[in-house]
Amino acid sequence: MTKRYPTAEVLAQANDTFLDSVSVDCVILAFHQGSLKVLLNKFKISDKWMLPGGFVHIDENVDDAANRILKFRVGIADLYLKQFHLFGNCDRTRKEESLKMLDSWGITPENGHWFLKRFVSMGYYALVEYSKASISIDESVEEVGWYDLDKLPELYADHGAIVEKAINTIRIQIGIVPIGYELLPEKFTMPELRLIYEAILGYELDRRNFQRKMLSVGLINRLDEKRKNGAHKAPYLYSFNREKYEEASLGGVHLMPWTH
Repeated sequence: MTKRYPTAEVLAQANDTFLDSVSVDCVILAFHQGSLKVLLNKFKISDKWMLPGGFVHIDENVDDAANRILKFRVGIADLYLKQFHLFGNCDRTRKEESLKMLDSWGITPENGHWFLKRFVSMGYYALVEYSKASISIDESVEEVGWYDLDKLPELYADHGAIVEKAINTIRIQIGIVPIGYELLPEKFTMPELRLIYEAILGYELDRRNFQRKMLSVGLINRLDEKRKNGAHKAPYLYSFNREKYEEASLGGVHLMPWTH
């Protein structure tokens, strides 16, 4: 299995391996048990959680680096992936945290070590169906897990700002980003779809108005099946008309006629 995190040997020779001062950070979103989730990982030597990310090889396209990182982390190639912002504040990382990481890898850095230099990071967001993700754990990582978007732990460096920027970007483009199409399984309920939009928008939506708007686009079909919910009234199941959905997406058609 290809390692996502560099070994001490690779770090020592990184000037010939990685693009100088450039990294990639990925906001990986999934929907599970009624909540929008963000995938995080944490080094053994750190008490702060991080977004999945990594460095860019000298002979590698930046988009290819993001896809490589995602494939390693969730086990899926060709996810819905969008580059959304370049994070370049001069104080976005702390030298003492980088020194601690190098020490844990058995490296005594000389002055000007490439790992201690200022990095700019290209931010990507990815949408993945939760049940299809197969999480991989590198031996350098203590833990990897999904966290509710509204209950994230303390994050490393500016990763909290990266998550916030990703959500704001999707919110602005909510009419054309296929969030339900990418996050939900083949069969889903209308409340599940509504919860995804509410998580992105940050407020509750009128149930009937939401359903009317979603069905008016003509990309969702109601099935002759219901979800069994015990004592509660069973809601109908729906599915996306995938052929029409992909045609609409390629043609730049609004996937949802969104208004308040």
